[in-house]
Amino acid sequence: MQTILGASGQIGTELARALHDDFTTDLRLVSRHPKPLHETDSTLAADLRDAEQTDRAVAGSEIAYFTAGLPPDGKVWAEQLPVMMRHVIDACAAHGTKLVFFDNTYMYPKTSTPQTEETPFRPVGRKAVVRARIADMLLEAIDEERVEGVICRAPEFYGPGRTQSFTTSLVFDRIAEGTTPRAPLTDDTLRTLIWTPDASRGMALIGNTPSAFGRTWHLPVDPAPLTYRTLIADLSAKAWGRDIDYAVMPAWQFRLAGLVSKPVREIWELLPRYAVNNIFLSDAFRSAFPDFRTTTYAEGVQILAEATTSASARSSSATERTSR
Repeated sequence: MQTILGASGQIGTELARALHDDFTTDLRLVSRHPKPLHETDSTLAADLRDAEQTDRAVAGSEIAYFTAGLPPDGKVWAEQLPVMMRHVIDACAAHGTKLVFFDNTYMYPKTSTPQTEETPFRPVGRKAVVRARIADMLLEAIDEERVEGVICRAPEFYGPGRTQSFTTSLVFDRIAEGTTPRAPLTDDTLRTLIWTPDASRGMALIGNTPSAFGRTWHLPVDPAPLTYRTLIADLSAKAWGRDIDYAVMPAWQFRLAGLVSKPVREIWELLPRYAVNNIFLSDAFRSAFPDFRTTTYAEGVQILAEATTSASARSSSATERTSR
């Protein structure tokens, strides 16, 4: 059996689909309020902040995937994520379960140097410090041979469904709503984004490749980073079939919004990475798994546009039926 800890989030949901389609139908989905995606899925409600509940969630699993997330609140992260990681490591060690951890890049330096698996941690900000700490906790457990584990790291998301990210809220959600999309700080620095279904498929593949354990992997991305100008005025305009005007949102606007919005204050520490090139390399993954097909930015944006068009058509149809 393979278990997803944090199965209700976007990554966990897409991971369940990838595992079911390509590797196993013996899945346990764990979250506070889990729901099965397939008839063969089993579910278990658990709070990973509780050691006994975490142990029960992991028991009997060959592989556990730790994909649980928390709201972007630095205080909550500092209080809860290390506790959750300790409980997951202890449970996997107790049951001989392999551990696959889904990680992000918050702890990397906010510079234009391309990021690889060897990039050193230089955390700045509370959330970055917490992410570095929990990654180090797992690396230490792996080095001490307490668990057989692997880290799967991803840059900023974009993707279908309930995908949440800075770019999703400032760009794609606004395009779908018919409002002006915004590029944070500048529109001409290069960025790497990861298509969330690719992240989950890549993690499923790594988790089911025994030789992949014992290290960190960068999950697969389109190897050609792009600017917000290209993302919005070129790819999005083509996919939506119309010209799309956009605005650059300078730092002072974020600071002003942060005076009244806690979520904006929480993302303030991430802003420096938008002022410079932010390039994430997944060359090692492509070399190890040459048959894995990565979604291009053009393909991903087209899928988002088609989903918006379909949703709009369904809404119009429902309105028309109601008015009759």
